[in-house]
Amino acid sequence: MSNNTVFKGPEVTLEGMMTAREARSFKQKQLLKKYEGKSLLCATMNIPGPVKTSPDLNQAFEEIIKTVKNQVGKSNFVFEKLLPLATGWEYYLVSCLPFKELKREMIGIETKNPAGRLMDLDVLSFKDGYIQPISRQDLGFPARQCYICQNDAKVCGRSRRHSIEEMQLAIIEILKQNKKEKGG
Repeated sequence: MSNNTVFKGPEVTLEGMMTAREARSFKQKQLLKKYEGKSLLCATMNIPGPVKTSPDLNQAFEEIIKTVKNQVGKSNFVFEKLLPLATGWEYYLVSCLPFKELKREMIGIETKNPAGRLMDLDVLSFKDGYIQPISRQDLGFPARQCYICQNDAKVCGRSRRHSIEEMQLAIIEILKQNKKEKGG
């Protein structure tokens, strides 16, 4: 992996991202209605800039999904699907694990694995006709930290505190650290 290859891939427009987000929300609602009373994991990568997929990013995504599957255990799967989209890969897992337990497992993956920092492992349930995400704070965990300054990631993202280039450099370092920990 070199700095030149991580962000070499198809570029996505803002319109394409908005369309993908809308489709993801529709898919989430469909799955939660179909598998009422079950927990839904929707996994995506949090990658700034117009390139959302590349061999390096996809490999990190696949590694995390493999960890998710091992952690959750096949016996707890009700449904799973991987969508390798140009707007960023998406993975859906419907589980019979209670949503708080599933979220705790996902927080562990996001926290302990370097590439987990790049993931949004959102756990959702359906209540009163609405999709209900469970947050880290709902379970007493601190908010996710920014890749660069360690402040609240959502605050940095909303304020655009860091440039796309700064964030991409941080992501390259996270991927290098991940590869090093995997023995690569």
